[in-house]
Amino acid sequence: MDPPVAAAHLIVSSRCAHGEGVLWCERRQALFWVDIDGARLWMHSPADGATRNWSLPDRPGCIALATSGELLLVLAKAMFRADLDAALGAEATTLALSHLADVEPNEPRTRSNDGRADRHGNFVFGTMDESPEKSPIGNFYQYSAAHGLRRLPLPGAAIPNSICFSPDGRTLYFCDSMQDVIQRCDYEPDAAWTGMPHPFARVDPAGGAADGSALDAGGGLWNARWGGARVVRHAPDGNIDRVFPVPVPQPSCCTIGGAGLDTLYVITSPQGLDDAAREAFPESGSLYAIPLGRACGLPESRVALP
Repeated sequence: MDPPVAAAHLIVSSRCAHGEGVLWCERRQALFWVDIDGARLWMHSPADGATRNWSLPDRPGCIALATSGELLLVLAKAMFRADLDAALGAEATTLALSHLADVEPNEPRTRSNDGRADRHGNFVFGTMDESPEKSPIGNFYQYSAAHGLRRLPLPGAAIPNSICFSPDGRTLYFCDSMQDVIQRCDYEPDAAWTGMPHPFARVDPAGGAADGSALDAGGGLWNARWGGARVVRHAPDGNIDRVFPVPVPQPSCCTIGGAGLDTLYVITSPQGLDDAAREAFPESGSLYAIPLGRACGLPESRVALP
C-alpha cells in the first residue's frame, strides 16, 4: 500500500516568470529547470541547499542531461550544448553555448516547448503555436547525434506536452494541452518512427489541463495539471490512482528525484494569472517537493551529443 500523501513544501522560492521542464540529475544530485519567460536556467542541490541560475540568450523550451555531463538546451528557435562544469567552476552568470541545430527557422509563429530524452540517447520535443489562435501547427521532433533533427510522424499540436517514455523506451506518451487526452504510441528510436496514437488517459478539464509528465519505475505516469493545483499519477492502465495537491494553481512539470528517488519535485508558473491570483499565490513560479515515502523513480535518461 502506498503511504499517505504528504503535503507539498516549498524548497526554492525561484518565483520564475514561467517555470517549466524540471528534471533530476543523479550524478550531480541536483535539480534543473527553466524559466521560459525569464530566459534562465536554474539548478538546486537539495543536500546542501545551494541554488544557482544562469541567464540565457533566448527563452528556453526544455532541457536534457547529456551522457558527457553537459546539458542540452532547446531555446525558442535553436538547440545548443552547454558545458556546465565550466560554468560551475568559473562561478559564471551565463552559459557558454555551442549551436547544434535550428528549430523551425522559417515559421515565426512557433517556439520549442516540452521535451525529454528517450531511453536510447536521443531527445524528443515539440513546438507550439505562440499566436492567439493556438492552432495545431506545432510539430514533434527527434534529435540524435547520428541524424540531427528529424520530424516525427505525429499529428500537429497547438501546445505539445507530457512527453515521456515507458521504461523499455518503446512507448512514447504525449499530449496537446488544448485537448483533454494524453496519448501513447509505439516508438522506434533508430528510424524516428511512431505508430498510430491511441488514448492513454482522459483529462477532466475541471481538474486542470495536462502539462509536463514523468514515468516511474512501475510504468505510472505522473502529470502536472495546469490550473488544477495538483499532480496526478496515472496507473499503467491510464486510470488515476493518486492525487498530490500543490499549494499554487499552475504546476507545470514534475520529476521524481532525490538521493533515494523517493521525492516528487514540482515546478510551477504564474503565467496568465491575474493580479489577484498573483497576490494570493506569490510563490507561483517556485519549486516544491513532496516526499513519497518509497523509492519509485527512474534515473533521467541522457542524450548522446555529437
